[in-house]
Amino acid sequence: MLDNTELPLVLIGGTLCSARLWQPLIDRLALSSVICISLTGTDSAPQAAKRVLQNLPPRFLLAGFSLGAIVALQMAADAPERLCGLALLSVNPLADAPENASSRREAVRAAREQGLTEWLSANLWPKYVAPERLADASLKAMISQMAHESGPDTFASQTEIAISRRDNRAALAALACPVIIINGAHDPICTPHHHQLASASAAHARQITLSSAGHFVVLEAPDDVAPPLRQWIQESLNATQ
Repeated sequence: MLDNTELPLVLIGGTLCSARLWQPLIDRLALSSVICISLTGTDSAPQAAKRVLQNLPPRFLLAGFSLGAIVALQMAADAPERLCGLALLSVNPLADAPENASSRREAVRAAREQGLTEWLSANLWPKYVAPERLADASLKAMISQMAHESGPDTFASQTEIAISRRDNRAALAALACPVIIINGAHDPICTPHHHQLASASAAHARQITLSSAGHFVVLEAPDDVAPPLRQWIQESLNATQ
C-alpha cells in the first residue's frame, strides 16, 4: 500500500463513465486515498472545474480520462497551485470546433430517442476500443452499464462540457508538477496527434502510447497503465517532500 493520504489521487471519468471505469486501476495501484468523480450537474468545462475544485482538499494528485482530462486541464488553468501531479489519459487538448456543436447535440437527441445503450452500441462502441477488442462482450457490457447508469440527462450536460471546452495547452506548459500522458494507438476520438500536441506543450511530461489499446485505454489495458501511473504518483509524492 502506497500512503498518499495527504495527497489523494483524484480520478475524473469521461463521458458516460462512472467510478467503475477506474476500479481495475485502483485495484492495481493500491493507494491509501482515492477520490472518484463523475461529471454531472454542470454544462460547461469552467463550471465543472470550479465545482470539482470546491469539493477537493487544498492539494491533490489529478488524473482525468477523456472528458475528465479536458476538465482536469481546465483545473490546471484555474488552480495550478493545487495540483501536485497531473495525468491525462485519452485527451484532446484543443478547443472543440464550433461546427461540431450541432452534430454533438443531434447525437444527444438520437440517444434519447433510440435508448442510450442501443445508440452507444451502434455509434460509439466501434470507436471506443482497439479492433481486436470489438468482440469483447464483457468490456462492451461494462461500458454500456456505465452509460445506462449515467443516463441521457448526464449525456446532455457532458456534451455541453465538450462543446464549451477551451484550449488549455498554455496552462499545461506552465505546470511545474510531474505530468504523464497516456493514450491508446487505436483511438480515433483522442488521436495520437492530439496526444503529441499535449506532450509538446509540456516539455517535461512523460508520454506513453500503448499499441494494443484504443480510446478506453483505462479499461483495455490496466496492467500496462498501472505501472507508469504508479511511478508518476511516487514521483509526485517525492516532489512535494
